[in-house]
Amino acid sequence: MTRGAVPGLPSPHPIGELLPALFADDDLAQRFTAGLDTVLAPVFATLDNLPAYFRPRLAPADFLDWLASWLAVDVDPAWPEQVRRAVVERAVELHRWRGTRRGLVERLRLVLGAGTEITDGGGVSWTTTSGGAAPLPAPGGEVLIRVWPLGGAGLDEEQVLSVVRAGCPVHLSCRVEILPGPPGRAEG
Repeated sequence: MTRGAVPGLPSPHPIGELLPALFADDDLAQRFTAGLDTVLAPVFATLDNLPAYFRPRLAPADFLDWLASWLAVDVDPAWPEQVRRAVVERAVELHRWRGTRRGLVERLRLVLGAGTEITDGGGVSWTTTSGGAAPLPAPGGEVLIRVWPLGGAGLDEEQVLSVVRAGCPVHLSCRVEILPGPPGRAEG
C-alpha cells in the first residue's frame, strides 16, 4: 500500500471552491486547482487519519515495520501480518518481561503459538557475614526450554531458535527441545 496518489480520491477541501468569484467560472483555473486537489487529497487523508497510524491494529502494513522500529521491537517480515501487529501492540509489555521466564513464554506463545516449559538450574549464593563477599555460584545452570505447538501445525526449528536467542539472557546457556505435544502427555 502507498500513500501516494489514489485514483478518484476526493479532496475534503477542494481549492477551486476557495477561489474568488472571478475564477469560479474560469475553466483553466478550475482544472489547474483540480490537479492540485489530486496531489493534496492523500495528504489530507493521511493527516485526517493520523491517530490510526500509531495504533498497531489499524496502521497500514508498510507503516507497521516503521512503528516497530520506534518501539525497538524486532519483527520478522516472514511472520504473518497479524502476528507482527500483535507483537508491536504488546511491545511495552514484552520489553518489561524481556530476559525472564515469563517474557520468553509469552513471546513464544505470541509469535509461534507454542506452549513452553522452562526448567532453570538456578544459581544463588549468599553469606551470613554482613558486608562479606558472597561465594560464587556453581558454574553450569543450564536452562532447558521445552516447546510444543499449541495448534495443529508443527514448529519450525529455526524460528523457535530465533525467538529463544532474542529472549534468553546472554549469560545463560539455553538448550531447546521441540516436542510434538505437552510434556508428560502419554505418547502414542
